[in-house]
Amino acid sequence: MTKSFPKGFLWGAAASAPQTEGGANLGGKSPSTWDVWFEKEPERFFNQVGPSNTSDVYHRYAEDAGHMKAMNLNSYRTSIAWTRLLPDGKTLNPEAVAYYRDYFQTLRENGVEPVINLFHFDMPWWMMEKGGWENREIVDHFAYYADQAFQAFGDLVKKWATFNEPMVHIECGYLGDAHWPMVNDMKRAVQVGYHTLLAHFAAVKAFREGNYDGEIGTILNLSPVYPKDDAPENIEAKEIGEAIYIKSLLDPIVLGHFNPRLTAILKENDLMPNKEAHDDDYLNYRIDFLGVNYYQPVRVQHQPEGKRPIESRGDLVRGYNWPDKKMNPHRGWEIYEKGIYDIGMTIKNDYGNIPWFISENGMGVEGEEKFADADGIIQDDYRIEFIEGHLSWLHQAIEEGSNCFGYHLWTFVDCWSWLNAYKNRYGFYRIDLEQDGKRIPKQSSFWMADVIKNNALPK
Repeated sequence: MTKSFPKGFLWGAAASAPQTEGGANLGGKSPSTWDVWFEKEPERFFNQVGPSNTSDVYHRYAEDAGHMKAMNLNSYRTSIAWTRLLPDGKTLNPEAVAYYRDYFQTLRENGVEPVINLFHFDMPWWMMEKGGWENREIVDHFAYYADQAFQAFGDLVKKWATFNEPMVHIECGYLGDAHWPMVNDMKRAVQVGYHTLLAHFAAVKAFREGNYDGEIGTILNLSPVYPKDDAPENIEAKEIGEAIYIKSLLDPIVLGHFNPRLTAILKENDLMPNKEAHDDDYLNYRIDFLGVNYYQPVRVQHQPEGKRPIESRGDLVRGYNWPDKKMNPHRGWEIYEKGIYDIGMTIKNDYGNIPWFISENGMGVEGEEKFADADGIIQDDYRIEFIEGHLSWLHQAIEEGSNCFGYHLWTFVDCWSWLNAYKNRYGFYRIDLEQDGKRIPKQSSFWMADVIKNNALPK
């Protein structure tokens, strides 16, 4: 049976401004935390490769849009750099407006709908100096930034997202050292999460009150949680894990209320955030669609030795190393295709079957050049297998009524990462760093072009 996808299905790829744009010192852009961190501690960055140039989309977006057209992509998700649009947080930068308008118009002229995200981990340094997400002022700053973006680009952009993976800047910056400011404090992390939610709601409020044309959503990394076994203590660990990893953000954003189990945990451990009167009014501002980033599942078991009061999520649940798992050894992540189906069923059954799409899914591989043929084309059969396996399970979810309207791979052209620079490659197109960033299609790009053309998986 042919596995066809719904008419109008969004086929595309995902990226971010800080990982692809480059031009960090051009066009009036101000520094982000990544720019300043690299200046302070370049040794913390893989091979000491910083964010100044990345994939040079700032200069090469027209070329990339042409490649997207050749691949039959009909959509592309990326982000705006807050630091470029409002370098001081107050003043609209005309150079940025001109750049983004031409970028988005060029995408459209090539048949590619821009899906634009407002925040992808790139905190402006001027705001970081004021405390970043710990300072409640950021809620109003973010709402102002969002409104300026809606006004500047609303005629070209009809699908907006407030955040990409807000859980990541919470956990990596305030429960670890992978993001600035590299602190590990549960109380501060909860407050950061709360302010992030308020900022999301404030941006949605600005969109609604501005009566802008289009739709607004957000993008969450949703990892389905699986217990070690059916023992009661491990089922409870699963429920706690879901409250932390899924429901902490999904419940307020989609359902309009905070998850009661998580709230109870925070109260028991004196971790409730500081709130102001009428904050709950923000919960009335709901999204139109949900973006879901899925890479790997979370497997948990009972934690018998957790501290009280808790100091980290590890005091509540322990990870479980499933012996039968399939791995991507380059990234150290489990590959579990059925997880994408389980997400779809959760959204259908527990979240009102809100319209949603896969906003990221992908496989990073180190040393891909060894798979190049005589013409320099990477024969990435492993990526094709990865995509096909996930799409097959996604198709099953759609067949069973889950309201999914698209699939975006991370990413279109290989992009920079603060943790690995260009070590792990994810793109449909390879960037040859030794040939001035030349774009070279991989075999997966030709395979995907046929899938999109037929709106179906190959038989």
